[in-house]
Amino acid sequence: MPEKKAVIYLNKSSPPHIVTLVSLAGMSALAMNIFLPSLPGMTEYFGTTYTVMNLSISMYLAVTALLQIFIGPISDKLGRRPVVLTSFFIFFVATIGCLLSKSIELFLFFRMLQAVIVTGMVLSRAIVRDIVGSEKAASMIGYVTMGMAIVPMFAPAIGGLLNDLFGWKANFSMLLLICLIITVFAYFDLGETNKNTSRSISEQIREYPELFGSKRFWAYCFTTVFASGSFFAYIGGAPFVSTNSFNLSSSEFGIYFGLTTLGYVSGSFISGKYSEKFGIQFMLLYGSWITVLGLLTALILFLLGYEHPIIFFGCMIWAGIGNGMVLPNANAGLLSVRPSLAGSASGIGGAIMLGFGALFAYLAGLISTVDSGVNPLIFLMAFTSIMGVLVVKYIIFLEQRISN
Repeated sequence: MPEKKAVIYLNKSSPPHIVTLVSLAGMSALAMNIFLPSLPGMTEYFGTTYTVMNLSISMYLAVTALLQIFIGPISDKLGRRPVVLTSFFIFFVATIGCLLSKSIELFLFFRMLQAVIVTGMVLSRAIVRDIVGSEKAASMIGYVTMGMAIVPMFAPAIGGLLNDLFGWKANFSMLLLICLIITVFAYFDLGETNKNTSRSISEQIREYPELFGSKRFWAYCFTTVFASGSFFAYIGGAPFVSTNSFNLSSSEFGIYFGLTTLGYVSGSFISGKYSEKFGIQFMLLYGSWITVLGLLTALILFLLGYEHPIIFFGCMIWAGIGNGMVLPNANAGLLSVRPSLAGSASGIGGAIMLGFGALFAYLAGLISTVDSGVNPLIFLMAFTSIMGVLVVKYIIFLEQRISN
């Protein structure tokens, strides 16, 4: 187990402060969520369709997934600190490009370049695993996730207000400013936590068969895929249905979207407080069932004709609680399969999760039409959550077989 040291804020010789880790992870969530209320207006600004504009979500997730394949191994070789700081600089430049874009093609190019900010989310988890043991990692990742989840709770509401007052570019201007602030604090607080940087990337890759050959690794991966699948489908379809099915303004959608993340914050808090006490398997099982119950409740009520935004967004709070319990524990389990490849495992696992996330977000945009209403979107989210329960059952079977 890594040696425990006292945390001194803004001191690179000590482990990074939890505020720094939350900020690094939260920047990725902010870049994803703050401009969601602007999508209908941006569609009009660039003279395109919602399906094309929705590529700023699905393609962003796809590029994010691809990047994670390389982020982990590179950080395992070069260290966490230089990779984090470089990615934030690239994001800064890409955000300027988004602001100056005059065509949808150019905007999407710079939007894809913004995906590099996922480094903060990937490596914040790897950094946690660098400095603490397995069960403690689940708890600490829960707290990092809780802090990160606060970002999408407020970001869409703020983004909707900025959009209504100043237009969509105000959201990207805010991203630019916050990126600069976090970079400065990370420079002074984030020291190097990876103590195995001597291994070459080729040496790491030679260890991949052991990682890929683990049924536990794949089970934890697909737990994250299906647990987060409902959320990615949600962000892919919610902006459309809020406008076309519920007739909500950008500000109203931002508030509703922000409220639903209260569930994710609550679930992440539960993970942070109880994962170490009750264990990963317990949290995975009960969290996945809570997600299923929340989405099935929404589906039943809508099929009965109770179509109201409060019901839709309210049931997503329960789905958020479940996801907040599942994802930190699934990630901790994934990183613990091969601790010496924590960065690689985090990157590969994240790539798989976001690759499927891009697919779910695209499908949500595809099935969300004026005529179809909200039901197809809820069906898709409910399907992913039920699959999540089945994979968690498989994890419990594998872990019990190992313990016996």
